[in-house]
Amino acid sequence: MKLYQYPSKSAEKRVKEIIERGLGFSKQDYETVQAYLEDVKTRGDEALVEYTNRFDSKKVTTDSLKVTQKEFEIALKSVDTTFLKALDRSVAQLVAFHSKQKENSWIDTPRKGVLVGQLVKPVGTAGIYAPGAKGGKTPLVSSVLMGGIPAKTAGVPSINLMTPPMENGEINPHILAAAHRIGITSVFKAGSAWAIGALAYGTKTVPKVDVIVGPGNIYVTLAKKIVAGIVGIDMIAGPSEILIIADKHADPQFLAADLLSQAEHDVMASAILVTDSQSIAKKTAAALESQIEKLTRKDIAKQSIEHFGAIMLVPDIETGIKLSNRLAPEHLELIVQEPFDYIDQIHNAGALFLGAYTPEPMGDYIAGPNHVLPTAGTARFSSALSVDNFTKKTSLIHYSKTAFKKEADDVILLAETEGLTAHANCVKIRK
Repeated sequence: MKLYQYPSKSAEKRVKEIIERGLGFSKQDYETVQAYLEDVKTRGDEALVEYTNRFDSKKVTTDSLKVTQKEFEIALKSVDTTFLKALDRSVAQLVAFHSKQKENSWIDTPRKGVLVGQLVKPVGTAGIYAPGAKGGKTPLVSSVLMGGIPAKTAGVPSINLMTPPMENGEINPHILAAAHRIGITSVFKAGSAWAIGALAYGTKTVPKVDVIVGPGNIYVTLAKKIVAGIVGIDMIAGPSEILIIADKHADPQFLAADLLSQAEHDVMASAILVTDSQSIAKKTAAALESQIEKLTRKDIAKQSIEHFGAIMLVPDIETGIKLSNRLAPEHLELIVQEPFDYIDQIHNAGALFLGAYTPEPMGDYIAGPNHVLPTAGTARFSSALSVDNFTKKTSLIHYSKTAFKKEADDVILLAETEGLTAHANCVKIRK
């Protein structure tokens, strides 16, 4: 892992490379995904099953597309109790956190005869996407929880989960156990862009939804980008990112492990250490070289570190924080002696992990906050997936006749200034 003095020309070049890796789509990718979406829109279940048979399982049929109650029962019996115990802890802590995000409707009377307010209501239907990963052999259980729990907390009455089947035509039982634990009963056996199309347009079997959330590969991401506007989406997510700010008190073994926790995700992932200690920088680089050889995904991690990893040696922690705010990382770990002293200086980050014993995976699975986070610098203007993604707000306005007359002339003047005479006439006719 290369060491850079920051600020410097070489460091600036590296920072630019990391920022500009972005989230690009080729023309071919776009055309391919668009074709999948149009086909599902036109042929519905027939197209959905055809693509699922081609890419995931030949055993899925139109009749078996939706998971049955019996399949749920078999899944719950096949997972072990230790998994269920960990699952229940995660669910309880995620529910507790997301419950604090709920907003209530409100009404105010700011002026005599005037009532204003806001109605907060859940969307009618939500679609959750959970990747199967390696043909369902490494199920992303956390994606079910992170998408489903805020939807349930918001009060969405109908939640539909899309996830690719295993080769045998079944859904990994851990996925079904997670769905069952949070009250999702509508689960469908389809993945990739065609699954997103089914949620966006609806088929005979799959209901059309109002909002689609959840991570996925480039086809899933591009499909969500294309259907955005037809339905709401959480975000256009890019490759994983971690930035660690560490001082001389940090443990290099911890730092190396945390950097690799994101580097193993994807060859486009970014892992950056920012430190004011040359000793920590060198020891972390050595620890990383040792640890990376033990990873099952070491080839991916090595490419990620080579292309988008860096150790930035800064003159002080404050300079490191300024660099972090510029990069706006998805995950920011603050592993310094007094991490809480710096919170006010952190302006751009998807999630902030404070202290040596708060590694990023604690947030991935069990801490409580949502792990669906803005990437590629979008933490400058966007936030983690939350209950807000599943609610909509309607403004309330009421005027009495007296209050109307008091403010009417001002409305007429403003409308006529904009050249909207029909707007002005709505008020004039009432005067």
